[in-house]
Amino acid sequence: MTDLKFEQKRSLSRVEAADQLAALADALRKGGDAELELGAGTLSLRIPDELRGELEFEVDDGEVELEIEFTWSTARGSTKATAPTDGTAKTATKASRGRKRAAAKPA
Repeated sequence: MTDLKFEQKRSLSRVEAADQLAALADALRKGGDAELELGAGTLSLRIPDELRGELEFEVDDGEVELEIEFTWSTARGSTKATAPTDGTAKTATKASRGRKRAAAKPA
């Protein structure tokens, strides 16, 4: 059972995608309590000193998928995830996921 889940899918410009990744990088670098501006809402969560990362890159049917996933335990009260302030909450305690999809373009 998922305690809390947040998922957002929308079209982004390259600059918007970079800004979102930069904000996530800043939050990861700082650690502790972090707030990420995600469109109309804000995602507040606690980022511990240690976490696990996964990077997945896939090209299939003319589409490139780049998926970056970070996970950490909520045990011992070391982390928490709270709903975005705009009320569109659905985020997993399995934490921050950044995803960018772009159509594959020939070089």
